[in-house]
Amino acid sequence: MDFEISKEHKLTIEVVRSFAEKEFKPEIARKYDREERFPWEIHRKAAQQGFVRPHWREEYGGQGADFITTVLVVEELCRADSTLGQAIHTAQFGSELINMYGNEEQKRKYLPKIASGEWTSSGAATEPARGSDITMLDTTAQRNGNYYIINGRKTFISNAPISQFAVVLCQTNPQLKHRGQSLIIVERGTPGYETTTLHGKLGIRASETGELIFNNVKVPVENLVGQENQGFYYFLNFLNLGRVEVSAEALGMAQGALERALSYAKERVCFGQKIINFQVWQHRLVDAATQLEAARLLVYRAAYYVDKYRNQPRIPPEVTSMVSMAKIFTTRTAIHVIDEALQVFGGYGYFEEFDIERRYRDIRITDIYEGTTEINRNIVASYLIGK
Repeated sequence: MDFEISKEHKLTIEVVRSFAEKEFKPEIARKYDREERFPWEIHRKAAQQGFVRPHWREEYGGQGADFITTVLVVEELCRADSTLGQAIHTAQFGSELINMYGNEEQKRKYLPKIASGEWTSSGAATEPARGSDITMLDTTAQRNGNYYIINGRKTFISNAPISQFAVVLCQTNPQLKHRGQSLIIVERGTPGYETTTLHGKLGIRASETGELIFNNVKVPVENLVGQENQGFYYFLNFLNLGRVEVSAEALGMAQGALERALSYAKERVCFGQKIINFQVWQHRLVDAATQLEAARLLVYRAAYYVDKYRNQPRIPPEVTSMVSMAKIFTTRTAIHVIDEALQVFGGYGYFEEFDIERRYRDIRITDIYEGTTEINRNIVASYLIGK
C-alpha cells in the first residue's frame, strides 16, 4: 500500500497551482460572481494548458492521463479560487457521458471542442417536478422513423445558457420507467430547443445555470448515446465520476479557506498578541486540517477505484458506495471547515474583501448537486443492508 502520489501527479499539482496563482485574481473572480457570467477567457487558457478532462485519450483532446490526475486538477483549481475553479471544471459537464458511452463519430465530433475550451456542454437529468428522483421522467423522446421527437423541460442545468449541446436523459419507453430511459444529444439551434437563465443563486455564480425546454424537438437517431433504454444505468455510472470530482471541488475550496485562515491568524493582532497564539484558534485549525486530511484519503481512494472500473459496463456497487461515502464526508466536512475559517476572520470574513464569504457561498452547492447527501446516504445504506 503506497500513499505517495507519483512524480507525474506532483508535477500536475505544481503546474495547475502556478497557473491558478497567476490567472485567478480576486478582483476578477468577484466581477464574474457579481455579474453571474462565465469566465470564457480564463477557461480557454486553462484548456490550453490541458486542464479540461486530462484523462481523455489524446485523440479526443485529452492527455491520456489517469482519472486521479483530473481529480488533482479540480482540487487545485478550486483551492486557488472557489468561483473560477468550479466554473472552469463544470464547463464540460455532460460530455463525459459521450466519452464513456458514445460512438467513435460522436467522440470525435464533440470531445475535442470541449477539451480545447471552444465549447461547453450540459448534462440534463433534473426536472421541475422530479428533483432527485430520476426513476421516471416527464421529458419524453418518441421514435419517429429515423428521428426522436423530444418534449419536456429540464431545470437546474449547468451551462444551459452557454452550452453548445446537451446530453439529455429522456423517457423513451414510459411503461418500463427507469428501464426505459435513453441519452440523446441535442445541439443548440435545433428548432424547438430553447434555454433560459436562472439568476440569483447563492453561490457558484460564474457557472451559468438555467433550464432546457423541448417543444417537438426533432433529432436524428444518430444522436442516441449508447443503446436505447440504457440511459438510466449510464447516468448512474457517470455520477460516480462526477461525485468524486465534486468531492475534489469541496476539498480544494476548503483547503484554500483553511490556508487563508491560518495566514490571517498569524497576522491578526488582538488582545495584545497574534490570535494564532490563542489555543482556541489553534485547536479549531488543527481539527479542520485533520478533517481535511481524512477527506482527502477518502476522495483519492474513491478516485483510484473509479479509475480502475470506469471503462466497464457497470461500476461495482462497493465502489459506488465508496464514492458516496467520499462525497458525504468531504462536502459536509468542507462546509464546516469554511465556516470555521470565516469565524477566524471574524467580522472581516463577512465582507467580500477577504473572499471567505464567497467560498462560504460557493461551497454549499457541493452538498446538493451530483446527488444530495440524503441520496448518497440512501446509496450507502442499500449497499450495507444488501439490497
